[in-house]
Amino acid sequence: MVAFPTETVYGLGADASNPAAVARIYAVKGRPADHPVIVHVGDPEHVARWARDVPDLAKRLIARYWPGPLTLVLRRAQDVGDYLTGGQDTIALRMPGHPIALELLREFGGGVAAPSANKFGRLSPTTAEHVRRDLGDEVDLILDGGPCEIGIESTIVDLSRGRPVVLRPGRISVEDLAATLGLATEPVSRGAPRAPGTLESHYAPRQPMRLVVSSQWSDTLKGASPRRAVLALRPRPAGDSSTMWIHAPREPLQYAHDLYANLRLLDESGCDEILVEAPPTTSDWAAALDRLNRARSD
Repeated sequence: MVAFPTETVYGLGADASNPAAVARIYAVKGRPADHPVIVHVGDPEHVARWARDVPDLAKRLIARYWPGPLTLVLRRAQDVGDYLTGGQDTIALRMPGHPIALELLREFGGGVAAPSANKFGRLSPTTAEHVRRDLGDEVDLILDGGPCEIGIESTIVDLSRGRPVVLRPGRISVEDLAATLGLATEPVSRGAPRAPGTLESHYAPRQPMRLVVSSQWSDTLKGASPRRAVLALRPRPAGDSSTMWIHAPREPLQYAHDLYANLRLLDESGCDEILVEAPPTTSDWAAALDRLNRARSD
C-alpha cells in the first residue's frame, strides 16, 4: 500500500486488480465492505478496462475535467469484482490532477484503488504528516507531495442511469457541470449508487462537533462548554475563553482548502467540543457545507 498525494486529499493506494491488496486497504481503514472505492487511472483510455457502455456525457466530462477533481460513476465492466464496487453494478473512476499521482499511475500501468489515507469516517488527510499520524506503520510507503491544492474530495457524478446526478459536491460545481454538458444535473434520488464519502456521518473529528448558524452564534457561544474549540467566520472577541479559536477565511475555495487542517487543529487542542459557524448556503459553499454537515454530531 502506498499513500500518495492528489490535488484533493491524500489517497491510500493498492493494485485495483488484486482483491487481496484492496482487502488490505479495507482492513487498515476499518472500511465497511459495502462501501465502494474509487479506482484511479493514469490515462482516459484506461476507462474501458473498468467500465462498459460509457455514455457520451461521460466522455464530454472526461475531455473537460480530467486530469482533475472529478469522479465518474459508470456501469462496471464484466470482469470488475464486487470487492471494488461494494457489490454494485457500478464503478467509480477518476484521473487525478497531481504530478506525483500521475507519475505513480503511469509507472504502475494499471488502476489503483485509493480511498482517502485515513481511518474510515475520520477527517481526510491533506498532508503527508496527517497520513503518518493517522496510519503510522500500517502503510508501506508515503509519497510526500506537500499540502493538497484543493483540500476536499472530488465531485462525484453518477452517469450510470442516464441523466447526470451529483452524488457528492466538490471543487467542480453543478453550474460548471451544467455548462459543460448543456443540461442541468438532477438531485440524488432513491436508487442512486452508493458512493465514497456520502454516508450521513463522515469526515468527522474525534470530539463532538456542532454546526451553528450565524444568527444563533452569540447565544450558542454563551451556553457552550468553556473547553470549546471554535471555527468561526469572525475574529475572536476580547475576553473569549475558548481553548482555541480559528478565524476562517470568507472566501469559499480557501475555506474548503483549509477545512480539514483547521478541524484537525481544533480536535487536537484539548477541547471537549468543537463549534463551527455555518458558512452561507449558496452554491459556491456547497462542498464545504456538505463536509461540515457530515462531520457534525448534533
